[in-house]
Amino acid sequence: MPVIKLNISGQVQGVGYRYWFAEQAQALGLKGRVQNLSTGEVEAVIVGTDSQLSEMIARSWQGPARATVQAIIQEYLKSDLDVQDFSILR
Repeated sequence: MPVIKLNISGQVQGVGYRYWFAEQAQALGLKGRVQNLSTGEVEAVIVGTDSQLSEMIARSWQGPARATVQAIIQEYLKSDLDVQDFSILR
């Protein structure tokens, strides 16, 4: 399955973005992880079908009510990532 890394910037830390992202990803059946970066961005690595990934990227622009997403950088990764669930990292 395809694996994509998203670097999400804007007002995305301290607003519940990681928890919101994890909830959305799990609802779509995605696997992977999401974490805050020291740069103020949120990084997510997600595994799923092309349609699941496209839908998650579209949802990522919305975020929770207090978030403001300014940019999302996408990078496709090797598809041999072995993840069993979705986790929130610090």
